[in-house]
Formats: sequence, structure tokens, C-alpha cells
Amino acid sequence: MLRVTRLTDYATLVLTVLAADPSVVLSAPELAERAGLETPTVSKLLKPLAQAGLVEGFRGANGGYRLARPAGEITLIEIVEAMEGPLAMTECSIHEGGNCGIEDSCSVRANWRHINDVVADALRAVTLTQMLTPPSPSSHPSNARRIDLHLANA
Repeated sequence: MLRVTRLTDYATLVLTVLAADPSVVLSAPELAERAGLETPTVSKLLKPLAQAGLVEGFRGANGGYRLARPAGEITLIEIVEAMEGPLAMTECSIHEGGNCGIEDSCSVRANWRHINDVVADALRAVTLTQMLTPPSPSSHPSNARRIDLHLANA
């Protein structure tokens, strides 16, 4: 099963809390309370989010965190990569010289790279602003937008 980690899911939740009121600076405990998470978990999330330039921190009595950019400019791929590193469906999806012993003779490598690109493009297409809005009934899986995927001929 392919899935983002729990911390990436929580990071997205914390960022949506910040996006809901972008003018407010919130402390880690305030963010935790609004997100329904534990304060140590939120504190753990804020460091990689700040390093990735998604949040900015302020020190002092009124210190805390806010989004570093407008929510409409932050995409899901940025959140995933801030928390998990570069998106890679397989060992060789991103770069040459991975840990795969059959990389040189693999007949499906090009297709996995293509699939990796499709998933990355889908994550790039969704902004934090869009994550604030509940999906409409028309976005139910039975009506989901179809992604055409044309694999290389083997």
C-alpha cells in the first residue's frame, strides 16, 4: 500500500490550521489544541516545515508560527517532500545509482518513473487552500477525475 506517513498527514493538518487564519501567529501548544494533536508532535513537525520554508517562526512572548507564504502558493508536493524527502515510488524513480541490484536490466523502470511523475504532478496540482475546503459530492471516487497513464511499450 502506498501512503504518506502519519507525520506528513499531521503536518498537512497543522498547515491547514495556519492557513485558516493566516494573519495570526500561533504557538505550538495553540496549534496542537486547534489541530487536536499533542504538543510534542506539533513541535516535531514544525522544524522540518520551517526548514522547507513553509512556516516561519517568531520568538518572544507573542511568538509562534505562521505560514511563510500564502496557502494558495503551497502545494501538497512541498509538504510531502518537507516531511519525507523527494517523492519516489520505487528506488530508481528519482535518481540513478539507487539501492536496486537490477537497475541496469530492469524492464519496468521507465514506467515506474512515469508513474512517479504522474503522482508528483497530482500533488503539485493541489494547494493548501484547496485542502481547507471539503470535497464536493461530485468529487466522490465514482466521479473522480480520470488520470490517463500511457506506459512505454515493453
